[in-house]
Amino acid sequence: MDREQLADFLRTRREALQPEDVGTVRGARRRTAGLRREEVAALAGMSTDYYSRLEQRRGPQPSTQIVGALARALRLDLPERDHLFRLAGHAAPARLPTSDHVAPGVQRILDRLTDTPAQVVTSTGETLVQNPMAVALLGDQTSFTGLARSTVYRWYTDPASRDVYPAADHPLRGGIFTAELRSAAATAGPRSRAAEIVAALTRESAEFREVWAQHDVDEKHTQTKRFVHREIGPLELECESLLDTETGQRLLVFTARPGSEDAEKLALLGVVGTQRLTTP
Repeated sequence: MDREQLADFLRTRREALQPEDVGTVRGARRRTAGLRREEVAALAGMSTDYYSRLEQRRGPQPSTQIVGALARALRLDLPERDHLFRLAGHAAPARLPTSDHVAPGVQRILDRLTDTPAQVVTSTGETLVQNPMAVALLGDQTSFTGLARSTVYRWYTDPASRDVYPAADHPLRGGIFTAELRSAAATAGPRSRAAEIVAALTRESAEFREVWAQHDVDEKHTQTKRFVHREIGPLELECESLLDTETGQRLLVFTARPGSEDAEKLALLGVVGTQRLTTP
């Protein structure tokens, strides 16, 4: 770990970012060059004190998870991300099509989507980052570890993961998730993350084995998706998907038709957030 160079690199990248770059509002009395330390810490999900110590050349060696979070918070491109890992004393992650690193341009688009749910997912359905509206709609999907990071893995191993969709849509959603996994496994090959998920689900889920055996390769995507929210009830939203051809990641954006009842519910979702207003 090169504390001096790490501190300088963090500081220069922090000062190069502006509030508008991360989707926040610039205050009238703002004098700080770039972002404040507490703003970077919040974006990376760590304490301000911990981040400050890194910039002051007196912090402990950050873990690979912390370095990855800092790379995303500072909107680093891949060469900058690799450099940050090396300064922190870690090997740079392999640049694979399934990389967890979100491209700065995609992250900037997500930062500006404040009034509608949006998130970035991999080809195996692992959610890399969500905006607050997506967390309110779908729950926090970024806190899972291991194979459970994958939506399709949770679909077949955790029944509660299906609760965000109407029961009548479960066969459709399960078929789509399975077809997406089949496509990812065929593209990435037998040593891929997708192939690992297939092998695990084949062992663990009789339902998956039945659906997988149908060899359905048509993902049957519908632009309109139905959801069930515990506080505001059913919603019907349009899902737009933006593909990053370099990483294979997709930015999913959920919107409602202007003036519709669903648009009113979506606006209410922005107010309710993750609060629970009713007794479980």
